[in-house]
Amino acid sequence: MSLPRRVKVVEVGPRDGLQNEPESVSTAQRTELIDRLADAGLKVIESGSFVSPKWVPKMADTAAVLAGIRRRPGVSYPVLVPNMKGLEAALAADVTEVAVFGAASETFSRKNINCSIAESLDRFAPVCESALANGLRVRGYVSCVLGCPYEGGVEPAAVADVSRRLLDLGCYEISLGDTIGVGTPLLAQAMVDRVAMVVPRERLAVHFHDTYGQALANILACLERGIAVVDSSVAGLGGCPYAKGATGNVASEDVLYMLDGMGLETGIDLPTVASAGRYISEILGRPAASRVSRALAARETPK
Repeated sequence: MSLPRRVKVVEVGPRDGLQNEPESVSTAQRTELIDRLADAGLKVIESGSFVSPKWVPKMADTAAVLAGIRRRPGVSYPVLVPNMKGLEAALAADVTEVAVFGAASETFSRKNINCSIAESLDRFAPVCESALANGLRVRGYVSCVLGCPYEGGVEPAAVADVSRRLLDLGCYEISLGDTIGVGTPLLAQAMVDRVAMVVPRERLAVHFHDTYGQALANILACLERGIAVVDSSVAGLGGCPYAKGATGNVASEDVLYMLDGMGLETGIDLPTVASAGRYISEILGRPAASRVSRALAARETPK
């Protein structure tokens, strides 16, 4: 199977990244980060979530962030919505895309969203129906596709089942997430091949955390299986509160360096992304987790 000529990179740092960072950032700082990422040429920037502030306090200002960004034509700023209340808030904020999130592990589903997999899909049905009726695009996430912190290994058939059901609900794209970063390339390929039996490959994305340093290898393995959409997080922001030791998503800078080096088109300017990563890392008081970002910064530092 040949590599895709063009890869869509979905930036998840402003939501999936920042909500799991120990330090908080202001509304203005998150807005600035999103604008900088759009300046870099990113066309999909996950910008927040309309969930209960009790559970995700760092996303409580999502409406204000969406009101403050400089929305660019051709750029999507999706938000996560777990229920009808969240969708109503998203509609009020004038979004064009929302996302729902399930899991391939029963225990993780109960720990994460307090219900079974079947119950979560039942909850999403009216959300997806209403979102589509209002002209929104809906993306689906599947967590724990290569391993669960509570159950261990996850069968590819379970991932395929949840993915197919999200497709049936009207999701235009299904993002397959290695939430705790335990996957390796051949396992990732086997999982993608199994899911592709029920969901077209062009409707699939991959979302890898880099806990064991396998994310880039896994992404390359999935590109070789015909996947052309990759989620990543600027500066490697984030983690997972339900998976002890899980690091952030693979850094956008590292993904872009690999894709650029392979001659694959993204339409994204790596130095501008790296600058955005250093901006938010300085606010958080830590170095960017991206090796590429550190290498670029070292090159720019006068000797």
